[in-house]
Amino acid sequence: MDFDLGNGVTLHLPALHITISAIIIIFLLVRWSKQLKTRRFTIFFYFLISAYIIPLYTRSTENGVFELWFPIGFLFIMAYLYSSKRYHSAKLKASALGFCVAIYQLVFQYFG
Repeated sequence: MDFDLGNGVTLHLPALHITISAIIIIFLLVRWSKQLKTRRFTIFFYFLISAYIIPLYTRSTENGVFELWFPIGFLFIMAYLYSSKRYHSAKLKASALGFCVAIYQLVFQYFG
């Protein structure tokens, strides 16, 4: 969405569904961070790390470049959570939400 404010100034905002999704994600992360007694900001790190995707395999073809993407951040967070003594359900929820964002990024990589 673009809003022309005059004098050559334009405000560029993301699409409405992305804006609403971001508001819901921030609301949920703040709500879940209140469940922790200490180090409440770590919920945001769990979310951000688990939303990270990387290309595992890249191959040049006649039609272009094929890349196989994988949500490696979610895998690392899950391995850390199950081996750690600081397990909390809010951290697992934030990681699952990050995994949903990673799946959205994967769909966008392949079909967008």
